[in-house]
Amino acid sequence: MKVSVCTLAHGRNQHLVNMVKGLCQSKRPPCELVIAVLQDEKYDLPATSFPIRQIVLGSQGIPLALGRNTAARNARSELLVFLDLDCIPHPRLIGDYAQMADTHSGIMMGEVGYLPAGATDSGIDFGHFEAVAKKHSERAGPPQTPSAPCNDYRCFWSLNFAMTARDFARSGGFDESFEGYGGEDTDFARGAVAAGLPIWWLRGAKAYHQYHPHHMPPVHHLRSVVANAEHFRRKWGHPTMQHWLRAFTLMGLIERSENGWRILREPTEEDLALTRQQERQPYASSAVVLEQLEDEARSPAAMAS
Repeated sequence: MKVSVCTLAHGRNQHLVNMVKGLCQSKRPPCELVIAVLQDEKYDLPATSFPIRQIVLGSQGIPLALGRNTAARNARSELLVFLDLDCIPHPRLIGDYAQMADTHSGIMMGEVGYLPAGATDSGIDFGHFEAVAKKHSERAGPPQTPSAPCNDYRCFWSLNFAMTARDFARSGGFDESFEGYGGEDTDFARGAVAAGLPIWWLRGAKAYHQYHPHHMPPVHHLRSVVANAEHFRRKWGHPTMQHWLRAFTLMGLIERSENGWRILREPTEEDLALTRQQERQPYASSAVVLEQLEDEARSPAAMAS
């Protein structure tokens, strides 16, 4: 089975270079790397034994969904492996996915290890990555068996997954009417389940997520999260991203109205500081921030006000 790796990229040149270097160490190299470039210039990337095709979409308001769909549509293999540009694939990732695709249909989700800041300073060292990488506390661990069904589509994340080109077409792809950040992954998985496609957790097919500053909950994407949550509700008849919306409510950023969520104010530096990932943390945690906000809301001072 031929394998294409698909990604979308904007900025973060070194992260993408590290992905390419990681792919060059694959025990089973891909047939190609297809990059949907969400900027005006192509990337200067290392030489590889496999072709790299960069499809420039420009930098003006390109939906993430369009980027992933473009990469998938232009891929030439039976199996599509989707990686975010800040992921470095383990040498066995492609082989693990190809082996599982022989017996599994639908969406397959591999493992993810989160690297702390500075983990790649000395280059691509998988032994070091495995020693320092952390599992995300808010995501299920790898199954004890080689694979296990994922029965909650909300667990899907496009950071590291694979499916056949045929199943991707059957799913309908990512909905390009989601604009900005938030909701398009959950919508994609919801649509795949509606199309009769299963979702699988895999043991293996591991990618290492490179550190970059981030916010969780994503207050820096407040407007698009609220708009996409409402779009998802209109499309499927039920809400999504409720933990983020709850956090935004407790922060006084939004409130529920008869016509959906209403934005009360823009985030301040205090809000950004609350949600900002610290350099000592390999990943940001919505749960930690939400727990703090819930505790503050239950405090005697908050109840008295």
